[in-house]
Amino acid sequence: MEDIPQDWGRSVVTIGSYDGVHRGHQVIIGRAVERARELGVPSVVVTFDPHPMEVVRPGSHPPLLAPHHRRAELMAELGVDAVLVLPFTAEFSKLPAADFVVKVLVDKLHAKLVVEGPNFRFGHRAAGDVALLEELGGTYDYDVEVVELELAAATGEDGDALPFSSTLTRRLVAEGDVEGAMEILGHPHRVEGVVVRGAQRGRELGFPTANLETLPHTAIPADGVYAGWLVVGGESMPAAISVGTNVQFDATERTVEAYAIDRVDLDLYGLHAAVDFLAYLRGMEKFDSIEALLERMADDVKRARELVSAREAR
Repeated sequence: MEDIPQDWGRSVVTIGSYDGVHRGHQVIIGRAVERARELGVPSVVVTFDPHPMEVVRPGSHPPLLAPHHRRAELMAELGVDAVLVLPFTAEFSKLPAADFVVKVLVDKLHAKLVVEGPNFRFGHRAAGDVALLEELGGTYDYDVEVVELELAAATGEDGDALPFSSTLTRRLVAEGDVEGAMEILGHPHRVEGVVVRGAQRGRELGFPTANLETLPHTAIPADGVYAGWLVVGGESMPAAISVGTNVQFDATERTVEAYAIDRVDLDLYGLHAAVDFLAYLRGMEKFDSIEALLERMADDVKRARELVSAREAR
């Protein structure tokens, strides 16, 4: 917090992990941005690194839907002026709720308004809630606005309402339901990392793939073949994506690989890349021959091309 300018004025603040920046998060953050503009002050999102669960219960770090730089990108698209990432340490986890308000919201960010969802908790043992936040606002001269989300729900394939939940989104991703996850997120689930050299079997077969060395704690979809996009340097290319071990060649290492459709000339080694998942195509299979494998891969590419084209035409 030492990086915050000494002359920082009043601001509108919202606090949370905001993993994935899903549609529920977007409602809260969007309201904070709207109110900040009305008040003529900056909008600030306060979040934490690492995930608080890892500090409170080591080893329980949930798979992450988006790293912090990606969250910041998504928040910037919503109009957020600043993102403050606080180191969540064991010492910080023991900070009483009232002290959190004074040290962060009052002394550093000079909050004029705090915007949160109804279930917001903060401070040691999550003892602080919206009622306490409002009570302390009377003492420290800031207002609190609670954004109700009961009417905000995505719709699953069966027509049932899906709550805006990072936990549910992680489960859908783990099950390979990237379409359900996208309904909640409002954007495709993304996996990113540096492109590294693999066994290069795809190149030998005529389908060269970008093999991603994924970031720690990344939420990776279930093993299978997917349609989506390979994103490099701001360019988004239709792709067929493979997740899992290469059962055809008895590989044991789980990988995320993407073939940029019709782009056999790419040299991406060492570059940072991302894969956006659009739809699940099929599970991993072992074929009787390389010819059968190539036939299925060609079909995967055809289906991926059609699904991506249909999505982009919307």
